[in-house]
Amino acid sequence: MGYLRYVAVGDSQTEGLNDGDEHSGYRGWADRFAETLAVHHDGIHYANLAVRGQLTRHILTTQLEPALALKPDLVSVMAGMNDLVRPGVDIDAVMADLDTLYAAFSDSGATVVTFTFPDVARIVPLARHLRPKVLRLNDAIRASARDHGVIVVDTFSYDISVDPRLWSRDRIHATPLGHARMAAAAAHTLGLPGCDASWADPLPPLEAPARLARYQAELVWLGAFLGPWVVRRIRGRSSGDGRTAKRPELAAVIRG
Repeated sequence: MGYLRYVAVGDSQTEGLNDGDEHSGYRGWADRFAETLAVHHDGIHYANLAVRGQLTRHILTTQLEPALALKPDLVSVMAGMNDLVRPGVDIDAVMADLDTLYAAFSDSGATVVTFTFPDVARIVPLARHLRPKVLRLNDAIRASARDHGVIVVDTFSYDISVDPRLWSRDRIHATPLGHARMAAAAAHTLGLPGCDASWADPLPPLEAPARLARYQAELVWLGAFLGPWVVRRIRGRSSGDGRTAKRPELAAVIRG
């Protein structure tokens, strides 16, 4: 199938955080995916409406209608992790938002691609209590995707998704390598010519860190990343406050 209008909705991962910076701009998996699409779909245009920090409710109320107005024939939806990490999250409500997004985009005639989430307990040991929630949300994503004919990039099923080299020091956002692997996973799952399952190939083995080094790494993560996140929650602030989409209108894709 030929695609001419690709629109990405979501949060910081789709915005592209840590694949670039505030000065140079962020690239991210969706930009990389759009560049791959451009190799096979001449004349494709791409918009990215994702904004860091947004919950599924925000994405539903601020990104759905602008996305539909662009009349996309291909949409990617990656959302839910910001909700999942919050105490007292209502997973049924999160899934209802995602289901509404899937239904609206599918009913518009667009091909829809979505993602499951990797095993957070293997990325952030201190967050192992979130694993049952991730499992439950992933199951719900798969079920809703079947109902609406949505294509699922099932990252949870692949060990590469928890390799620490794919994750930044904050263990929340992907590294450039992680974004590249996500883009390749989406291209393979969509069935683009020449795109195979090599995105899931393991990297060379890492030497296991000593126990003391592991403890020190957890303490650094607590102070440098978890602490500031908790402070923002207490103050009722979000990393996305005052932010707008980086690519709100469809524009031609420059092939990477």
